[in-house]
Amino acid sequence: MRKQIKSLSVAFAATLLLGACASPSKTANENSANTETSSVSSDTSDTAKTLVYGTSSYGVGMSDAGLNPHEDYSGWSCVKYGVGETLFRLNEDIELVPWLADSYKFVDDNTLEVVIKDGINFSSGRKLDAAAAKECFEDLIAVHDRAPKDMKIQEIKADGQTITFVTTEPNPALLNFLAEPYTAIIDMQAGVDASKNVSGTGPYKATAVSDSEISLVSRDDYWGGEVSKKNITVKSITDGDTLTMGLQSGELDATSGLPYASYPLFENDNYNINSVATSRAFFLQLNFDNELLTDKNIRYAIAMAIDKEGFVNVLLGGHGKVANGPFPMKDGEVSSYGFSPDKSKELLANAGWSDSDNDGYVDKDGKNLELNYITYPGRTELPILAQSIQANLKDIGIKLNINSTENYLEVIKDSTTWDIFGSAMVTNPTGNKGYFFDMTSLTESPKNRGHYSNAELDELAKTLSATFENEKREEIAKNMSDILVDDCGFIFVSHLQMSLVSKKNIKGLTPMPSDYYEFSKDLVIE
Repeated sequence: MRKQIKSLSVAFAATLLLGACASPSKTANENSANTETSSVSSDTSDTAKTLVYGTSSYGVGMSDAGLNPHEDYSGWSCVKYGVGETLFRLNEDIELVPWLADSYKFVDDNTLEVVIKDGINFSSGRKLDAAAAKECFEDLIAVHDRAPKDMKIQEIKADGQTITFVTTEPNPALLNFLAEPYTAIIDMQAGVDASKNVSGTGPYKATAVSDSEISLVSRDDYWGGEVSKKNITVKSITDGDTLTMGLQSGELDATSGLPYASYPLFENDNYNINSVATSRAFFLQLNFDNELLTDKNIRYAIAMAIDKEGFVNVLLGGHGKVANGPFPMKDGEVSSYGFSPDKSKELLANAGWSDSDNDGYVDKDGKNLELNYITYPGRTELPILAQSIQANLKDIGIKLNINSTENYLEVIKDSTTWDIFGSAMVTNPTGNKGYFFDMTSLTESPKNRGHYSNAELDELAKTLSATFENEKREEIAKNMSDILVDDCGFIFVSHLQMSLVSKKNIKGLTPMPSDYYEFSKDLVIE
């Protein structure tokens, strides 16, 4: 591999949620310093302005409650709300750029050396150096469910501001994983308190954390520049109508996850609507434990019955793009299987299904074709998608029963209770397309809910994981996407156009394509 050296520069009932990410060995008492006054001051006075932010994307149902990046997906909350930061981050073009890192070099295929910027402190007051970063990464590898497999770390070394990662095997995507929110660097000596609050390097410090609410204050010693004095309250609100009414009434100052049907209410001079195209896909996993869905005719019949254009343009009001695969299509690309209810009916007939009793549903051996659909309300688009697909499948004679529940993670553990799982996922969050396949589509993937398996896909994943050249990686990822789509192992419906809606006096609340970043030092309440 060619060695590289780069220089880098860079209403609402809910309990209060304190953001923290701590070592399992720490007790609540030992960690109490995390929420006490430290040498780093924050403005909590009555003169500081307050922003109340309602979001459908925070909480237990989203697996991101708390601010501990070493637990589940709480790293997203830690980074998104400005408490924690990573060595690298993604820019508007989903390209790796510096954050806490100053420079890096690959010493060899198994050794990455990163120099950390000098002059950065945690909100606890402790200086960020390589030793502090090493403590954090070692705890991450010890306790996290995904990081060990992703990063393949054998050893971590610290020397001044230089941290060195030695991997068990060549890992071309290691830099990308160092932009993953679970790698947010926190002060392990400050620890994690009982509410899962942490001490990070970001522009904000959490003063209270619960599974449904976070209280933040701005830091006046942020290394990245001046942060306007403000208090922020993040509220978990999964009901779209409640979000809408809260913004209308003024109880909320800004929102994420607002229903698309509500957008016209805020398309005026009193509000800001900031939008960005993302790789967040709305897609279906099919349960291959159900013998019926192992029939490719049935899978294709379902896929071709779904009116993707109608979902995007009518139900989402044009706030998205039709999906052909896990990653956004380029302009001019056409779906490999278009919307064709007539073709769906033909495929069902080929598989022996017909409406013999004229009840509106196809049947076979005396049983109607009936499927159970599981989804969750944490993303307001998902229940809408479920209802849209229900209507589409009824048109071709398939009965679909919908279960939209915040308890979906427990439900899908029992494969006899569901046939189709509708979910949303950022498929290319760190610029490493292998991430989507590793997480969802390979035989041993942790989020392969429907137990899909394709030997060719598994082999290509191994090739991708050992390939450093970007052009070759892109080619392999495209081949993997084609296999997944052609096999109809998953059904991809659309990609999200993410929007943050706020009052006119809120400036600097700007969404990013990676969906990792929301609260920056540039967030201002006028």
